[in-house]
Amino acid sequence: MRRILLLILAVCGLASTGFAGPPSPLDVRMRGIHRHQAILDRSDADGGGIAGACDAVVVAHTDSDFEPGEYIAQGGFIEGEIAATSFELPPDAFPVRLDLFEALFATSSSVVQTTTEYAIYVWSGRPDTGTIVFSVASDGDLLPHIVMPPGTTGVQLEFLVDPGDPDQIWIDDDGTHTVTVGVEIVEHHQPPANQCILPPDPQFNAFPCTDVDGLQSATGNWILVEDCGIFGCPAGWKRFADLPSICRPSGDWVQRFTWTPSVCDSLGACCIGGTCSTLDELTCEAAGGVFLGAGTNCGLGDCVETAPCCFPATGGCVQLTPADCLAAQGVPGPIGESCGDFVCFPEGACCLPTGDCAGIVSPEECAALGGTFQGDGTDCVDIDCPEPVGAACFGNGFCLVLTEAEAIAAGAEWGGIGTTCEDLDGDGTADACEAAGSPADLDGDGAVNGIDLGLFLVGWGEPGPTDLDGDGTTNGIDLGILLVEWTG
Repeated sequence: MRRILLLILAVCGLASTGFAGPPSPLDVRMRGIHRHQAILDRSDADGGGIAGACDAVVVAHTDSDFEPGEYIAQGGFIEGEIAATSFELPPDAFPVRLDLFEALFATSSSVVQTTTEYAIYVWSGRPDTGTIVFSVASDGDLLPHIVMPPGTTGVQLEFLVDPGDPDQIWIDDDGTHTVTVGVEIVEHHQPPANQCILPPDPQFNAFPCTDVDGLQSATGNWILVEDCGIFGCPAGWKRFADLPSICRPSGDWVQRFTWTPSVCDSLGACCIGGTCSTLDELTCEAAGGVFLGAGTNCGLGDCVETAPCCFPATGGCVQLTPADCLAAQGVPGPIGESCGDFVCFPEGACCLPTGDCAGIVSPEECAALGGTFQGDGTDCVDIDCPEPVGAACFGNGFCLVLTEAEAIAAGAEWGGIGTTCEDLDGDGTADACEAAGSPADLDGDGAVNGIDLGLFLVGWGEPGPTDLDGDGTTNGIDLGILLVEWTG
């Protein structure tokens, strides 16, 4: 894979960059994404396919929905290189059946109709250490090549085995619980004589795409890099995480894998954001979903987003949609949580800014008092509220937020409960410290310096503001206080 030419396709524009260079926009308009369905049928008989009793599962690293939009066509991709994605599946699901593999290809301002010959690979395990369990190349007959019209457009490659074919693609577990699927460009439409020196021209060739949402899986995206020596990226099988930044794509391969488990006792319906998928419990919970139980199936309405609905009159909780909860005069809680894990009307101790503890109150009542709620069921008897803090002003203008006891121990003047070290007027001295100002700051500028010394000497031997210790006269004791407060 050469470190050059990265093409961004969008509905309203396209840009081209080199892996080592700045963007160079090309104002073109994408025509759309077409489907290219490649169905492998190796059977002479009708029917006879293996029908799994489990629901199919769809997995992908990309966030793409394969609809027209913005994508990145990896223009440095040359013949013989493979774009692949690995997925770790539930151990109990193996062997698993490949139902569908999808990948997105794109052209950028091509001036001819392009034909791309490709090959599909399936591994048990990782592509660098696992075993190839299936491979097939397009031949223009049984598996058509990818043919794309001139211009800027995308093609969604869909590879599946005919459901009636008795020879389905089953993948065993090699111990890593991993399956990898990938696509190789066997032959570009018009490759240069030496692809390591000159890249395939985007005006005559198509390329596999990555998305523009950022790299979500640096270890799940793979590329088999051809050895181009000093002209290319590190050769061999590389995860995106293994590539130097100059060679690493910025997004995930736009690929999707649909599979069916052979054993689905441990699988069940999983609700994620209102959408139902068939997953194992650990995968469901890791995705932030709600597992409906082993053996359950996704049915209509199973994953309607609900929330705990709390009823003030009874203190009870019922799982309802937020709309139904409000209609029933209840108080809806967070979507996705359940009544079993949610406290409807919490009450407990409240630590006030003064360091005191308010009795049994609700979180709302505590907030109104400016306090910090200590949790449902807490009591002031068992709560040790922290001492109040405020600005501690030191003689040199430095400020720290401390308790009153800490300020006294440090020889600082405490500004009071809740005061801060904010300097809103931007004069370099905390506002609270200006208010508390040192008595030796005779001109009130926030510093004790030569100006204050001059004013002090004018008042020598006299009472007044220069009498810093308040003994009725300005003398050497007062001078000592001024020097202690000196900031320069």
